[in-house]
Amino acid sequence: MRLRVFFPVLLTSCSISSLFAQTGPDLSQLSSRIISGEYPAVHSIIISGKGKVCFQQYFNGYSADSLHDSRSSFKSITALLIGIAIDKGFIKTVNQPIYTFFPENKAFATAPLKRKITIRHLLEMRSGLDCDEWSDNGKDCESEMEKSSNWLDYSLSLPMNSAPGKKWSYTSCNTMILSGVIAQASGINVMEFAKRYLFDPLDINHYQWTVDPAGNGMTAGSFYIRPADMLKIGQLVLNKGYWKGKMLISGKWINELAAAGIAIPDNHSFMQTSRSIAAEPCQSYYGYSWYKEKIKTAEWQYDAIFASGNGGQYIFIIKELDLVIVFTQGNYGSWKAKQAFDMLASYIIPIYRKN
Repeated sequence: MRLRVFFPVLLTSCSISSLFAQTGPDLSQLSSRIISGEYPAVHSIIISGKGKVCFQQYFNGYSADSLHDSRSSFKSITALLIGIAIDKGFIKTVNQPIYTFFPENKAFATAPLKRKITIRHLLEMRSGLDCDEWSDNGKDCESEMEKSSNWLDYSLSLPMNSAPGKKWSYTSCNTMILSGVIAQASGINVMEFAKRYLFDPLDINHYQWTVDPAGNGMTAGSFYIRPADMLKIGQLVLNKGYWKGKMLISGKWINELAAAGIAIPDNHSFMQTSRSIAAEPCQSYYGYSWYKEKIKTAEWQYDAIFASGNGGQYIFIIKELDLVIVFTQGNYGSWKAKQAFDMLASYIIPIYRKN
């Protein structure tokens, strides 16, 4: 059973739903299909076009003020925190070996390969740690990690499977280690770091961290946030790190994470997994904890950069259309989580590309 120890921030008195006008193209047919259950377990869809919220709707008992488990889409936010730490000089470079942040940890003493793991390897899921949470028959290190009393120490102590940089193997333990890197580099825990340098500047003030018994903030998932605040994260990426005229993250870092050049094995395609016939299956790619896939039909094609979490938690950025789209869903452990790609290809992109 997943352990959840919350690090809460209280809700302000103003409801999000009162802040945004919904004045975009007509997506009533999409809404009807969600309400009828043809697209099951959708909790929210929010769309920002040209920097303004133009569609915001909640379903199945959820509201604008409902906190939602972002699951692994929070890994993408952790990548932004690493970029901020580099921008501010807390971390020298993405190529810095992680053992340098944990000089007294014995996990590196007898593991020469482990001493070669860098921050880049963790961000790219190429650390070489003996974990694989992507495949159905892979080693699920996250579940074992959550049984331990210190998730950071557990992740650092994992055995190696291959040399760093050689093999793409998805595991939440990579991102959990980044929690410790940020804390060691900055001198404050990741909860305070995120609040000070990302959440406060974005006016994100209602959320819940999951914290392990040792006090380490979970950076790989289980972070509870409002969908409208997820939209702010997407808008920040679309704006190359700027928010209301102020640079929060360097454009250089945004460009690096948006490059997403690692082909996910077995010709993986989110569109294909969604079973949609509205668009062609295209190879999906991974970068600094962000994904990229082309949404392509016979008439048009657009690159989508996105954060993805189990159950259907997505932050999509389609730069060419100046769009940010957020989905939250409850399709945990199901291919139906990928139905967001069908909704994009069937309704959202066709409507917004003509406006």
